[in-house]
Amino acid sequence: MQHVRYIIRRCLQLLGLSFIVFCLSSASVNAQKIGLVLGGGGAKGGAEVGVLKVLEEAGIRPDIIVGTSIGSIVGSLYAAGYSASELEQMFSQQEWISLLTDRREDLSGEPYYQKDGVTYIFGFPVIDTNNQLFGVLQGGRVEQVIDSMLAAKGCVEFECLKTPFHCVAASMMDAQEVVISTGTLPRAVRASMAIPGIFKPVEIDGKQLVDGGMMNNLPVDIARQMGADIVIAVDLQQNKPKNRKQEENIITGIADALGMGAIANWIFNRPDITKYNENRQKADIYINPPLPDDDASSFGNESMVRMINVGEQAARQQFDKIKRLAAPTL
Repeated sequence: MQHVRYIIRRCLQLLGLSFIVFCLSSASVNAQKIGLVLGGGGAKGGAEVGVLKVLEEAGIRPDIIVGTSIGSIVGSLYAAGYSASELEQMFSQQEWISLLTDRREDLSGEPYYQKDGVTYIFGFPVIDTNNQLFGVLQGGRVEQVIDSMLAAKGCVEFECLKTPFHCVAASMMDAQEVVISTGTLPRAVRASMAIPGIFKPVEIDGKQLVDGGMMNNLPVDIARQMGADIVIAVDLQQNKPKNRKQEENIITGIADALGMGAIANWIFNRPDITKYNENRQKADIYINPPLPDDDASSFGNESMVRMINVGEQAARQQFDKIKRLAAPTL
């Protein structure tokens, strides 16, 4: 009799274990992929670091990351393995003005200096007669710093990232969106943040690429295409532009009749506005830190600390909703 009881108890234990294994495997199969979308917005990108702090606190680590412009810098570093606290330290201590402007610190005391076709005012390059492309600043220092940061994590190529990451740029000559997902990360990021007229375009695969915000400043659609079931979007835009869809057919017809190219059509039609308004409606968790547009150029360390805090507070307002994403699905 005792032997029979042992057999029954053992069978129940095995059944219980099998049920647990089944539940865990089901959770693994049914787990939804979380995509993180980091929009463009200059220095306001510090707010995205604040959002990352809250996501980590809630136990969320995205399965997919997509970024545009400053969002591509934050996104690439996070995908390479940097923690939110490490990024907070970097962003609050980095000399962003010198970094982004290619300023020569050795000429910071010189009111005027000219060499090799480049004119400097207090170390800032303002004219480059060697540059045949639209944009004065080369952006070389940004690329070097990003390269060194990524190299510290042992990853300067898309293929070795810990988290799948894509960044968005735009082809300057035909005004087309370009999603970069292979090759050298620092160069791709440099292309994604090359503001037309300020930074020199970056040539990749024969295309002259500029800031991705020109076409897709909040690429929720790209995260969906990468397989994200749930999208957390951090939007740095404040003044929501109106959808100009009603005007598109008329304006496009006029531009074509006048023989204008793709750039003119972009200026008239603003497809970036249409896509932006569509994408921000498609995010499952939409975080829009309240930062004035003037903050886009506020790259000082004190301003950066403030923006990180604003991003953190904006994310905390949705903490319960974010926390639920970390719960296992059975």
